[in-house]
Amino acid sequence: MISSESVDSAMRSRRAVRAFTAEPVPRQSLRDILEVASRAPSGTNTQPWKVYVLQGARRDSLVQKVCAAHDALRANPELAVQYREQYDYYPEKWVSPYIDRRRENGWGLYGVLGIGKGDRDKMHVQHQRNYRFFDAPVGLMFTVDRVMGRGSLLDYGMFLQNIMLAARARGLHTCPQQAWNPFNSIVLPHIGATFEEMLVCGMALGFDDAADKVNSFVTPRLPVDDFTHWLE
Repeated sequence: MISSESVDSAMRSRRAVRAFTAEPVPRQSLRDILEVASRAPSGTNTQPWKVYVLQGARRDSLVQKVCAAHDALRANPELAVQYREQYDYYPEKWVSPYIDRRRENGWGLYGVLGIGKGDRDKMHVQHQRNYRFFDAPVGLMFTVDRVMGRGSLLDYGMFLQNIMLAARARGLHTCPQQAWNPFNSIVLPHIGATFEEMLVCGMALGFDDAADKVNSFVTPRLPVDDFTHWLE
């Protein structure tokens, strides 16, 4: 019988880790995580996910390319036309309560890091940590064929959650990263993906650096009754 405690523990301890150690992750562990994650459901079993695992030199060279582009974009905001997401991850117009939760998350994180409102230099450095995979030794990139419909993104979400939970079961942590999406024109050719594929997101994976204060930040969750309608 599957223990509810072990499953619940993996779910409750999953969080977005933003500082990792350099400890390597064995290839077999990555293979095992991806294998069990592939049991995620998908409409008519289409299994739309494609995974690119970056380690070593290939990881490091992508970090260098995207960090350079991120710096250039800050110096010249007009370059933003070159870096567009391939699908709308966030709404065009923010409304409550979502904008309130977004702000709470942002200022909560920056508060832990001692980054004040308007400190653009420190914000830029912290944001660029995304493009360094927060120092994790493993970077994952996920793509889907453009021909697929919106439902494949729903399937993908379940697959990604499986990866994160399987990682937790092995003592590893992750950080799913939408931040890579605007730089898809750099990421896709680097990983060998064709432009028939769309970048869904990236993910950092490794062992968390428990000594780094950033990992003390844990986002709150709404009580069940705040998002549930009981119909009888």
